[in-house]
Amino acid sequence: MASKAAHKRLTREYKTISENPPPYITAHPSESNILEWHYIITGPEDTPYHGGQYWGTLIFPPNYPFAPPAIRMHTPSGRFQPSTRLCLSISDFHPKSFNPAWEVSTILIGLLSFMTSDEMTTGSVSTTQTEKKYLASRTRWWNSTGGGSHAKNPALKGNVKAGDGGAKFRAEWPEVDLDNWEWMRKNKVDSTTGNRLDGESGSSCGPQLGIAGTSGHQAQAVVDAVVQQRDAGRGWIYRNKLLVAGAAIFIYVLIARLVNGEGIA
Repeated sequence: MASKAAHKRLTREYKTISENPPPYITAHPSESNILEWHYIITGPEDTPYHGGQYWGTLIFPPNYPFAPPAIRMHTPSGRFQPSTRLCLSISDFHPKSFNPAWEVSTILIGLLSFMTSDEMTTGSVSTTQTEKKYLASRTRWWNSTGGGSHAKNPALKGNVKAGDGGAKFRAEWPEVDLDNWEWMRKNKVDSTTGNRLDGESGSSCGPQLGIAGTSGHQAQAVVDAVVQQRDAGRGWIYRNKLLVAGAAIFIYVLIARLVNGEGIA
């Protein structure tokens, strides 16, 4: 049970984060336990997590803010072991280094910052950017189906790691869950496997440009790809329009002088 100070502090912080949420982050305490917070991090642009929906929990101690929370991310991300306590300076692994002035928003911003870095710690994993992007594309499906466990014999509610059929996520994020199911329906995603029923991995149109690169070069890669695509569909005349225009003007002047009888010399 939360102490009076912890309850007061977390109530205030919920008001603050609801009115002014940090970028890419939303969070709230469980209705049944103010010490149990649920967050969703939306993968930022220019990262392999872009568009991903990463759900996790912060479990605060009764004497918060004088001790830090346990931090877990349930959604497979390719960055952290799912539903595993993370060793961070802002987590319960390091209670002596925790600053009571840090708030829920501070903790979650720190988690997002660490997630998008390459640092390793207890609870983190090493995967390729391709693997991270693949997992990001399946996050909505995973959250709302418990990784497809809804079609089997799901474990008791709350046993997210074992597979609870998405029950806990649905209880904490009912509106998001409905949006996820609608997204799966529109995109023809098999709720059991997370695969596209039509066999497609995504929409494709035109030549494949092979845009690749790390987060620091993605913007330039996109610009280069757009130029490549633009020029690929245009002929020599368009790409050399200044030369063609100059030649046309020269010919026009030459003809005009001949018509007026001035001659070439």
